[in-house]
Amino acid sequence: MVDGVSRLPHPLTGRLFSSPVPAGSGWPEDPSTAGSPVAEDAPSVRRLADVAADVAELSADVAVCRACPRLVAWREQVAREKRAAFIGQPYWGRPIAGWGAPDPRVLVVGLAPAAHGGNRTGRIFTGDRSGDWLFASLHRVGLAAKATSLYAGDGQSLLRTRMVAAVRCAPPANKPSPTERDACAPWFDAELALALASVRAVVCLGSFGWLCVWRSLARLGLPAPRPRPRFGHGVRVNVAVGASGGRQAVGAAAAGGRQVAVLGCYHPSQQNTFTGKLTEPMLDAVLATAAALADA
Repeated sequence: MVDGVSRLPHPLTGRLFSSPVPAGSGWPEDPSTAGSPVAEDAPSVRRLADVAADVAELSADVAVCRACPRLVAWREQVAREKRAAFIGQPYWGRPIAGWGAPDPRVLVVGLAPAAHGGNRTGRIFTGDRSGDWLFASLHRVGLAAKATSLYAGDGQSLLRTRMVAAVRCAPPANKPSPTERDACAPWFDAELALALASVRAVVCLGSFGWLCVWRSLARLGLPAPRPRPRFGHGVRVNVAVGASGGRQAVGAAAAGGRQVAVLGCYHPSQQNTFTGKLTEPMLDAVLATAAALADA
């Protein structure tokens, strides 16, 4: 304990951290610094998202966001109280930035960090059963360097792929409110707009991610089918984007541009995997399609 604050060793580095982890204190893969600007409300989220020059700046801003009081209180409460299995570890306890290739050809979209997964490890889909399924599948289809993702800094890397969450903080009961979803939306819009310069496939894990992508495409001014396509496992819908993609495509006519495939995939939640609603071959099939599109 230092200055009345309890510190615990990081599972990989052994460095001592308090929970939640202060920005810029040396946590592996922390994109932010002690001087990163902090969004305190929804308007400031939009301002910072609109001016972020690249994914590095965007990630730094996301990782210190405090715009949603309920989510801030919950993620930090979980970080302090911990789960018994992880009582000797520090918890990240902050928003989870997108992670992976800065110029991805595949974008994987999830709902939000898990309270004792990403909220503990500081990396999206890392440290919980959903992440175990997802990373194993990504590795099998050639989109991840290893089959496991245990902690930030463990040597895992994504290949031509980036992961993002629709909502960047762990929500109580895994259910963000509509207000929280909307407050977080500019972070997602900015990340999607930047990714469109290179991305060939967007994999939506679950109906929440599916809706998030279609709403974001509409806000970015890109053409989308009407009525909105229904979510389903293995559903594929092609969307035309401007020839250059990226923020240059926003609001521009997509005629003569290229196609991005939006792919539906059941979420690798314990409920889906335990009941057999989602099997390894089913997950592999969708991610293999994304990998093939990335290589095309």
